[in-house]
Amino acid sequence: MDFASIDGFWLPLLTIMGINILLSGDNAIVIALAAQALPPDKQKKAVFWGSASAVVFLIVLTIFASELLHVKYLKLVGSVLLLWIGIKLLVGEDEADEIKQSDNLGAAIKSILIANLVMSLDNILGVAAAAHGNKILMVIGLGVSIPVVIFGSTVLMKVMERFPVIILIGAALIGKVAGEMAVDDSAIATWIDPNRTMWEYGAQIAGALIVVVGGKLIEKRHTAIKN
Repeated sequence: MDFASIDGFWLPLLTIMGINILLSGDNAIVIALAAQALPPDKQKKAVFWGSASAVVFLIVLTIFASELLHVKYLKLVGSVLLLWIGIKLLVGEDEADEIKQSDNLGAAIKSILIANLVMSLDNILGVAAAAHGNKILMVIGLGVSIPVVIFGSTVLMKVMERFPVIILIGAALIGKVAGEMAVDDSAIATWIDPNRTMWEYGAQIAGALIVVVGGKLIEKRHTAIKN
């Protein structure tokens, strides 16, 4: 692997980190809720051990997911799921409502671990797609971005609240990755390969537009219903 390559290493790495950080906003809430009832001296332990366990499992599951993506038609299905994940990011559905608090350190760690894994299914799919099967990129990208989410989550959430355009850009990025995943499916390779560059750029633009336009339309509809 050429670590000096922008397109081959640094751009995919930044994409992986960006997707994981943007999709992990609710994970920060999970960590806070799960550890809130603990005494102050145990809160840091719960956050560290619960999050560290989740990091290990997340890396393993992402590598496993990347292997599955070699099966025909799975990338097409995965691209549709990624589009929905990007739309959900814009709509802003809350996934942290059912997190249980506990005043027991072991139970809090377990809650953080399980909740992070369940809520990271979208991260797993997005990261696996952005890495294109490169396990080194996955491990580095997740290894760097997850601690940022865990220990800088409060600052991160405030920045996103102050600059909503970051979420919009992130959602478009997920749509772009979904487009890349779709055209990379071996089931349609015979159609794509003769004009691969055109298909790749077209799919990336289409994916980003589907997420941004679709997400904004659904968000507008939800707002109208509430009012």
